[in-house]
Amino acid sequence: MGRAPQYEEVIDQHDTWLVANPVQGCPKGCRYCYLEDLGLTRARPEVLATPEETVAQLLTHRYYHPELVVALYTCTDALATPVTRAHLTDLLDVLGASTVRNPICLITKCAIPDDVVACITRNRAAGLPIVVYLSYSGLGPDIEAGIDHDALRDNFPRLHAAGIPVIHYWRPFLPQNSTPEAIERVMGLVTRYAACTVAVGTKVKPTALDQITGLWPELADPHLDPRAADSVWPRSAWEWVQRVPAEYAGHPFFQTNSCALAHVLGRTDRAGVHNTPTCVTGNRCPAIQRERCAHAATRRPAVTRQDIDRHLADIGHPSLPYALNPGTRTVVFDHPLPLCDRHNLAQVLDVTVRAPEDPDERYWAGRLSGAQPLIVDTRP
Repeated sequence: MGRAPQYEEVIDQHDTWLVANPVQGCPKGCRYCYLEDLGLTRARPEVLATPEETVAQLLTHRYYHPELVVALYTCTDALATPVTRAHLTDLLDVLGASTVRNPICLITKCAIPDDVVACITRNRAAGLPIVVYLSYSGLGPDIEAGIDHDALRDNFPRLHAAGIPVIHYWRPFLPQNSTPEAIERVMGLVTRYAACTVAVGTKVKPTALDQITGLWPELADPHLDPRAADSVWPRSAWEWVQRVPAEYAGHPFFQTNSCALAHVLGRTDRAGVHNTPTCVTGNRCPAIQRERCAHAATRRPAVTRQDIDRHLADIGHPSLPYALNPGTRTVVFDHPLPLCDRHNLAQVLDVTVRAPEDPDERYWAGRLSGAQPLIVDTRP
């Protein structure tokens, strides 16, 4: 008997985006999945909120802001079952008919049938910006159990032909998909159809060390701390991404979802990435996007203590002491603050937030918390 499910909040804040999780539990069995220790993999999807309830909760939530990206169904794969697919199309139609015009992200490894393609198309036409992330990393059924990889690959040309923006989500990187042959197999397909690639390594949340070391034994080395890293990379994959071959020079690569979304949506950086080492040396960003972010950086309104005080009160932290450096737009707290609150404050006000880690933190450290990538040598 599997472990009892632990459901996440229906509306929450993650590193890059707001999330809406009205259905939770995934029938697939990807061995690296961050839902595993919650008892939400190889599980029947459970409907926790109707589409109408989901939109109402989103609009009244303390984290909601009309500029933030909203990712749907991050605690399931909405394309996995007839029930979840019907919920998805209903939710997109409700969003399309509402006042919500936040960019909407849908992340999947499953086949996207014609009725869902049609639903995405009609709601994009109604003014709802929808971007599809196709999570394709070149892993096999031994690791991504239950995934039809042929159907996943077929999504790329079908969505491209329908005019739906596609971001290739290249995660996780494990030793098994970091050989030159595995990388070239993936790139040979996605560069023809995706607007860009996001390569983020492997995320290891605080409760998932045993899970990930079962796939990647080197991470059990007591001298390493993968849970404190922004992401973990096999050295071969990291070096390939740092020196992308010339034949892929026209294909944008990002290590940050926020930058990929800014590129695809024609927006500017709001996540504190611009002009950082990740921006300058990590991301392979088109010149027009770099110019867009550089221009916006000179025109940002000053951030004030009144702005910060108001937003802290909105998210449940009135009168919390902090220090503000207006020049660097950095807010520093002496007391622990949950990552979800830190990320929301950072994204809404376009500031950098620093705070001690909350000892009960459930999420992995993000780049906005100051964490850096961990590069690991793997056995031949």
